[in-house]
Amino acid sequence: MTRLNHEIAGHGPHVVLLHPVGLDLTFLSPLADALKGDFTVLSVDQAGHGRSEMSRSASTIEDYADDLHGLLAGLSFAPAALVGFSFGGMVAQAFALKYPDDVSALVLSACPSTLPAQGREIARARGDDARKRGMADVLEATLDRWFTPPFRAAGKDAPARERLLTDNVEGWAQAWHAIGGLDTHPRLPCITAPTLCIAGEADKSSPPNIVKAIADAIPGARYAEIAGAPHMLFIEQPAQVARLAGDFLRAALRK
Repeated sequence: MTRLNHEIAGHGPHVVLLHPVGLDLTFLSPLADALKGDFTVLSVDQAGHGRSEMSRSASTIEDYADDLHGLLAGLSFAPAALVGFSFGGMVAQAFALKYPDDVSALVLSACPSTLPAQGREIARARGDDARKRGMADVLEATLDRWFTPPFRAAGKDAPARERLLTDNVEGWAQAWHAIGGLDTHPRLPCITAPTLCIAGEADKSSPPNIVKAIADAIPGARYAEIAGAPHMLFIEQPAQVARLAGDFLRAALRK
């Protein structure tokens, strides 16, 4: 079992925060701080990211879900609400499908549930490009997809830039190859947990229609869109994300 670095804060119903590919749990701190007054918040470094171990076998999104299941079992933290952004949202979908009894609610943000053939090739290529030429080779294109031009012009993307340049290249590559195989969409109607899907209006990677397709497929799921928000909406507009997620979780978990 892969050892996953994690932090726990707060009190109340259990909530798990899952970061995008290439980042780590420190980028979830503003959201964790906003939620910990009402919830016990577990922030996780996914395999090959941050201070977590590299997985020896992670080749699918389900493998990352299995790692998370092992962590929650070890901490006696299930059932919990899963809040996932981008790659984290993909892992949350796979987890909810494989371990439904361990999920009390879902917040899925800035993520797809499947990819076209060309998208699968692009995802795997992002991992391979970093393997061949290092993280600097994928840096600018990644930051351009993640943030709005004004945010970048103000230098506010600096923490993400530093994190990407110091990433474990193999951890990045493994995750992108797993993303290349993503295909949870046909099974989404099986999800019964209360679900909120959040999209950023200006998201270049997972535009609103991609996120709304998830909400439309999950019975009873709600959909929300944040005006002007990019792919990393929880970094650029943390207060809006915290408000939407917090209000939903308080209602869903009856807090």
